[in-house]
Amino acid sequence: MRPARLTRGDFRLFRPLPTRWMDNDVYGHVNNVVYYSLFDTAVNGWLVEQGLLDIATSPAIGLVVETGCTYFQSIAFPETIEAALAVTALGRSSVRYRLAIFKAGVEEAAAQGHFVHVYVDRATQTPVPLPDPVRAALETLVV
Repeated sequence: MRPARLTRGDFRLFRPLPTRWMDNDVYGHVNNVVYYSLFDTAVNGWLVEQGLLDIATSPAIGLVVETGCTYFQSIAFPETIEAALAVTALGRSSVRYRLAIFKAGVEEAAAQGHFVHVYVDRATQTPVPLPDPVRAALETLVV
């Protein structure tokens, strides 16, 4: 069953992201696999900017273990879009993100999806509790 199309009010954070020339496919729109990259960029960019992730040295890192996306409207280069984030669940070692891509000035999502990060020890790759600063920051995004 197709989910209801989300709106801007369903999210807590918006990040502008440019589309790139190479994102377009032969049909003249951003290829479906690029949306996953946009989602990943939005989440990890926010974590880095908040000082919650050092991609080279953080002892606990989030690995994506589940992802999904539903498409409603095409986007294309050279549009600048907004990636929207919210958190729908916080577990002991995991977080489930609600994500969407919005065209500039449009209230409804062009695409929406989710992904789940499980936090693991960088060296052993075994699950660890969400670090306290990460949990505190993610709680601000809970819907």
